[in-house]
Amino acid sequence: MAELQYLAPESVDEAVKALASAPGARVLAGGTDLIVQMRAGRAKPAAVIDVKRVPGAVGVWRQVDGAFVIGAATPAAEIGEHAALTATWPGVVEAANLIGSTQVQGRASLGGNLCNASPAADSVPALVAARAVCVVVGPAGKREVPVEAVQAGPGRTTLHPGEFVLEFRLPPRGQRASDAYLRLIPRTEMDIAVVGAGVNLTLAADGKISEAHVALGAVAPTTLLASSAGAAIVGGALDDAALARLDAAACAACNPISDKRGTSEYRTRIAGVLARRAAKIAYDRARGVS
Repeated sequence: MAELQYLAPESVDEAVKALASAPGARVLAGGTDLIVQMRAGRAKPAAVIDVKRVPGAVGVWRQVDGAFVIGAATPAAEIGEHAALTATWPGVVEAANLIGSTQVQGRASLGGNLCNASPAADSVPALVAARAVCVVVGPAGKREVPVEAVQAGPGRTTLHPGEFVLEFRLPPRGQRASDAYLRLIPRTEMDIAVVGAGVNLTLAADGKISEAHVALGAVAPTTLLASSAGAAIVGGALDDAALARLDAAACAACNPISDKRGTSEYRTRIAGVLARRAAKIAYDRARGVS
């Protein structure tokens, strides 16, 4: 049996070189998925590249323009404790706080949650709705990729060989804007989402919705940016008619499977319900009601 290599590079260049020198290597951001897969024999990497020592991979920063940067290996627990991020992007923090248990959140990261490429990943719909981008680094240098473009299917990403996600960037936030994330699970906690819904809204001065983004999880092979669902509520208040349009558009965007956690019909119906509920929460937050 070949010996497993463990490498902990301390710079982007070192990390890129480490990935290049060990074909079949896997990046360890938090390890809460990777270690479980290795113990079960589903993952057998030649090397594990721990990126937590790479500058920029861990931490949360607010930039001069108001944008937030979240290191891809930042523990979810640290994200949940960041007061300014929580006030500005509560939906993103809500989603991070739903990854596993309290103990798991001490290790689990947004980068790992995204690159594990589960259609049911909790943090991904919230990041997609927030219009977050990934900073990806690799042999060809640095590039920015919308979060929704990273997953290619269950367990697969669009990252090129030798690349890894270094950080996430959330855009500057104006006034009268907020977001929310909701999921449905069979149990009260520690379960995989049957459906997840993230909604991000911006209101005009007159209270009408000027911008809306809706993302759905566990209803397709990858997280869906349901553009038609966001467009369905732009231009007016979030009244019953707007919610009905949102529900219908969210359902129409779905292409789920049936499994032991729910039929495709059930998932489709729940997607509309959760989109409506998350939109109400985001709308009230944007108005300063809650």
